[in-house]
Amino acid sequence: MIHRLYHQQIIKAPLEEVWAYFATPENLNEMTPDDMKFEIIHGDEGKMFQGQTIEYRVQFMPLIKSLWLTEIAHVNEGSYFVDEQQIGPYRLWYHEHRFEAVDGGTQITDQVTYVMPFSFLGDIVHALWVKNRLKGIFDFRQKKVTELFG
Repeated sequence: MIHRLYHQQIIKAPLEEVWAYFATPENLNEMTPDDMKFEIIHGDEGKMFQGQTIEYRVQFMPLIKSLWLTEIAHVNEGSYFVDEQQIGPYRLWYHEHRFEAVDGGTQITDQVTYVMPFSFLGDIVHALWVKNRLKGIFDFRQKKVTELFG
């Protein structure tokens, strides 16, 4: 089953400043909840670019860490970028990050399209745990970004 997560927020900062922050992969750690023990292994050097791969480890459940390799599949400077999972816990992970200047700041829109592994068993785990976990991650990020940009 295909799942989608949609998240949107407006922050009181100029588009250029917000884009610069999100286009710097090393900032991923700051936007990830501590209990996920997020660790970038490779690919966070410098500014994001199309074709870049970022390899990291992340703990989704207690005592269970996963290797995750994403590719920055598309970049339109100052407007959007897409990361796609190449190796990781999902059968499919396609994450669109969109940025738009609006009155009073910048609107950030995330749309994630993903498919759980293990067919119907994965969908059961999704309903019981993953869906709420992902929502919590994006809620954490919203709070963190609001703190950073006021």
